[in-house]
Amino acid sequence: MQKKATKTFSGGWRMRIALARALFIEPDMLLLDEPTNHLDLHAVLWLESYLVKWPKTFIVVSHAREFLNTVVTDILHLHGQKLNAYKGDYDTFERTREEQVKNQQKALEANEKARAHMQSFIDKFRYNAKRASLVQSRIKALDRLGHVDEIINDPDYKFEFPTPDDRPGPPIISFSDASFGYPGGPMLFKNLNFGIDLDSRIAMVGPNGIGKSTILKLIAGELQPTSGTVFRSAKVRIAVFSQHHVDGLDLSSNPLLYMMRCFPGVPEQKLRAHLGSFGVTGNLALQPMYTLSGGQKSRVAFAKITFKKPHIILLDEPSNHLDLDAVEALIQGLVLFQGGILMVSHDEHLISGSVEELWVVSEGRATPFHGTFQDYKKILQSS
Repeated sequence: MQKKATKTFSGGWRMRIALARALFIEPDMLLLDEPTNHLDLHAVLWLESYLVKWPKTFIVVSHAREFLNTVVTDILHLHGQKLNAYKGDYDTFERTREEQVKNQQKALEANEKARAHMQSFIDKFRYNAKRASLVQSRIKALDRLGHVDEIINDPDYKFEFPTPDDRPGPPIISFSDASFGYPGGPMLFKNLNFGIDLDSRIAMVGPNGIGKSTILKLIAGELQPTSGTVFRSAKVRIAVFSQHHVDGLDLSSNPLLYMMRCFPGVPEQKLRAHLGSFGVTGNLALQPMYTLSGGQKSRVAFAKITFKKPHIILLDEPSNHLDLDAVEALIQGLVLFQGGILMVSHDEHLISGSVEELWVVSEGRATPFHGTFQDYKKILQSS
């Protein structure tokens, strides 16, 4: 394996190689940018245990809530062009930040009320000679009162998945003794038997390179089984989200123009409204794609794949590049989606909040796991 070309590895293995390179030199300061992206849970747990014992400074940018809760002791929050420091893990920061916003809102309201009361007195008695000294006193008090900073609200993230106009009857998707192996390679899967319908809410977990993304491609029809059958209803519409769709965006275009090219003849306002369902609104829809963040590009990709109102959404590591607030919005959007969901993810918060079934992919099988994500995590920790 060590002599294989890096480009032949899955995203998870490439991330492991990058981490090994960074950790090998034992730096005085370690900088990690989304280190859990593409990693399977076993690798994430290993990285957590490694960083907890790390004796030097490290700074990590991450959207993985449970990872942050495990490894960090301080939070640096970039907000309103200011960097503020907080003690504790992410959950502690979230509670502290929420309390700060509440207190700031109360202080702002009290300040505005006091200023309005003083200004009213000044306006009423400004030209009353008998009250001149009192008016001057109020003017000085008003100057001393100062201002409380306005609350800068966080971006309003949205993931509003469209509701299909029709609901095809079962069966929707079914695997019957489906086996698959890439040409010249071993069989990855043997005799897969399962079904997916409009009520399915499933997350697939398993080691990197085991073939989880391959199962998604078999479901979508991008690959055909070596033997056996994969049935898809003729009426079912399937949307697929993966990093490939984000990387495939036309960087020379803007979100609106990109959608117009993908769906020629559709009125501009309808495309704008659909982009807006994923928080790509106003000037953001007209910005060059190369200026967008990874999370913004992901939202454009979501808008593109869901425009035709899919019945089933297949998600391959959908939380990569999304910040924590965007992941929260994604969870809410998936909960409200009136169709089937099958995702490949190891984001504990995303899985716990949006799916009802856990499938473990290993040894050529995709097997339902009878327990919670926490139960699965404990098994890996004890192995």
